[in-house]
Amino acid sequence: MTPLIHLAAADLVMAEQRSEQVTDWAARIGWVVGLVLVVALAYWLMREGWKWRGTLQGDLPELPDLPADPGAPTLRMSGRYHGSTTAGQWLDRIVAHGLGTRSRAELTLTDQGLAVVRPGARDFFIPTGAIRGARLDKGIAGKVLAEGGLLVITWAHGERLIDSGFRSDHAVEHADWTTALEALSTMNAQQEGAR
Repeated sequence: MTPLIHLAAADLVMAEQRSEQVTDWAARIGWVVGLVLVVALAYWLMREGWKWRGTLQGDLPELPDLPADPGAPTLRMSGRYHGSTTAGQWLDRIVAHGLGTRSRAELTLTDQGLAVVRPGARDFFIPTGAIRGARLDKGIAGKVLAEGGLLVITWAHGERLIDSGFRSDHAVEHADWTTALEALSTMNAQQEGAR
């Protein structure tokens, strides 16, 4: 093969390589639009599932409002509210009346009960007579921490027992809260036994 023919063949191969389309924009845009539609559908289905769960829990009574004068605070805690579940079923999340909304929380324990103030979410109150116990646990629906990293308060509301999970900004406070809430729970059990 002569050098001239060789160069001409090389130019022809390079011309063919240069003429190939680098990006198929129509296919790429189609894939991006398809992916956006799949993500939007998944988000919509999750939202509908959340609303459906709230409808199923429609028998749950309204949450007690904070009393005008709750009394002198026994304990205070700042931290996070991680949600509520049916007692003993850590994956059965309760979403009715805003109990499924995670948020910052300020807890105040008084003789009347437990005030839960949540900026950006609905506040609620757990009367002293409704407190059934407290424990340190590692998880509640959608949140798993180290062993003992979550303060779980069990309380009665309507016909249901509810577990609500809280995490203090200072985990060392959890032990004091567990002791105080267990004492209230024991006192409630004794009062009910005396009736």
